[in-house]
Amino acid sequence: MTSFAYIAVGTVSPAPFSKSIPDSLAAFLRSAGHISGKRCYAFILNKGLRKGRVLSSLMKLMESEGMYLKKSDILGNPAEAEAVGSKLHINKKSV
Repeated sequence: MTSFAYIAVGTVSPAPFSKSIPDSLAAFLRSAGHISGKRCYAFILNKGLRKGRVLSSLMKLMESEGMYLKKSDILGNPAEAEAVGSKLHINKKSV
């Protein structure tokens, strides 16, 4: 993952009443290589009852890995995700 300049990370709550993120996502980010200092976007799907807490947990995890959080959202559908993706300020030059 180290060759990317901008990283988008998304998840969904593992249970309807959960405020945490899946353990597998935390393990993945810990083993993802050099991601510290990378600009990133955090998002969750609009499912479960504690969406704000789940998004907050994801953002804290990403920041604890040294990622530079630029934007975060709770997305409701694929069209909304595409609209957000088109507005992200991603530098397209190679790193």
